[in-house]
Amino acid sequence: MNDSTTSLPWLVIRQDDNGNRYRVGRYATRGEAQETADSLDGRGHKQLYWVERVGQAQGPPQRHPQTPHQAQTQPQAQVQNGDSTLN
Repeated sequence: MNDSTTSLPWLVIRQDDNGNRYRVGRYATRGEAQETADSLDGRGHKQLYWVERVGQAQGPPQRHPQTPHQAQTQPQAQVQNGDSTLN
């Protein structure tokens, strides 16, 4: 590891609406990086901002993740026929 990686191990990454990713900045602490990412994300643009540790790329966070288990357990609407049976 070089000195800049050791002293500034946290990155703020931006992904634009075309999927292009850019490093916005490097920070000494995760808190500093998260504060910057939150500030940029709060501006309401289509870009995504997230924090990564150098060498541990994760990709953009999912805004509304849904696991396959959740998708399977959601109740389905039932319709009552005129003869009191359910569809």
